[in-house]
Amino acid sequence: MSWEALRADALACHAAALAAVEPGGLVARRLERAATALRLRGRSGELLAEHAGRVLVVGGGKAALAMARAAAEVVSDASAGGLVIVPHGGPGGIEVATGAHPVPDGAGEAATARLLAAVGAADAATLVLVVLSGGASSLLVAPAAGLTLADKQALGARLLASGADIGALNVVRKHCSRVKGGGLARHAARAAGLWTLVLSDVVGDDPATIASGPTVADPSTFRDVAAVLARYLAAEDVPAAVRARIERGCTGALPETVKPGDPALARAATVVIGGNQDALAAAAAAARAHLGAARGGPFALVAGGETTVRVRPGGRGGRAQQLALAAAVALEGAPCVLLAAGTDGVDGPTDAAGACVDGGTVARAWARGLDPAAALAATDSHPLLAATGDLLRTGPTGTNVADLVVALRAAC
Repeated sequence: MSWEALRADALACHAAALAAVEPGGLVARRLERAATALRLRGRSGELLAEHAGRVLVVGGGKAALAMARAAAEVVSDASAGGLVIVPHGGPGGIEVATGAHPVPDGAGEAATARLLAAVGAADAATLVLVVLSGGASSLLVAPAAGLTLADKQALGARLLASGADIGALNVVRKHCSRVKGGGLARHAARAAGLWTLVLSDVVGDDPATIASGPTVADPSTFRDVAAVLARYLAAEDVPAAVRARIERGCTGALPETVKPGDPALARAATVVIGGNQDALAAAAAAARAHLGAARGGPFALVAGGETTVRVRPGGRGGRAQQLALAAAVALEGAPCVLLAAGTDGVDGPTDAAGACVDGGTVARAWARGLDPAAALAATDSHPLLAATGDLLRTGPTGTNVADLVVALRAAC
């Protein structure tokens, strides 16, 4: 059979999802200027705060480029400059620096030092406006006292390979950093206020998890870090300086991350401007429009979030490609299509956002001498999906709200 019509419908759902979480439009709905005042509105449109005076725009993440552009347009001539750290590109009027993802590098560390200096210099007449999205945990990097960038790089890479989920990873990151876990809020103590606009890439949209929560209270503790490390890594895989820091923290010899009631949060306001649920709702609406509703089908399933994959050495692919290939095996010969992709346009260390597979993917793989089960076991999905013509390549999308899955079945 031909799966082309179903594939086109899946791609339309994907496009609708990305349009619904375009960062610039989401920022413009929450940030507005009225006469001389800048206003911040919540998700329901309620007025949360106002500021009349200069505005410093800082932040980081894969969507921070578009978020900063939109914020700068609203702030206009009240701008006090700013700095955002992003993977690529840069908005006019605000300095842009780049850093590595998902393992931080020296460029990100140097840029974060400049960002923290700018925030620390903000005076009582200047609002600090922070734009954050997924990816900022890697891009905003300021090792805690006693740790080096090399310590953080080694620890992060080993945790990523261990299969630790983003929540566990960020618990560790926050306690090894001067910017995460409310650290950025501490640097803004002299400013007129601290507003944060967050585009969520985590299930549940918890600001304490997104970007490792640099401007909000952190519910986790050093003891939580010790539990994560014990679960996912052998003791010898944890850098010695990190082990020593966590041990001291567990005894109370080091200060904890920012907690509720901390004075650093007294003038802070945070709004989650969008997330995975917004993308899912748009994809579901597109599926209804394309497929309609009739007895016996067609059928659509839309899901979001992020799977966890334990990577095998030498494997090439990403979590969305791994999921898609597993689905292709399960759906062999069926009148079905499944699209799995990162909304940021990047899936693992590859050039693909994910893949769109169908009931013929397995047959196409075997016809090219490729074994789908072996590729799955080796976490080596990318070469196989490239050979079958199923990779989805969008390039960086400028947004980031985790992954999207669209499964469609033809009418019976």
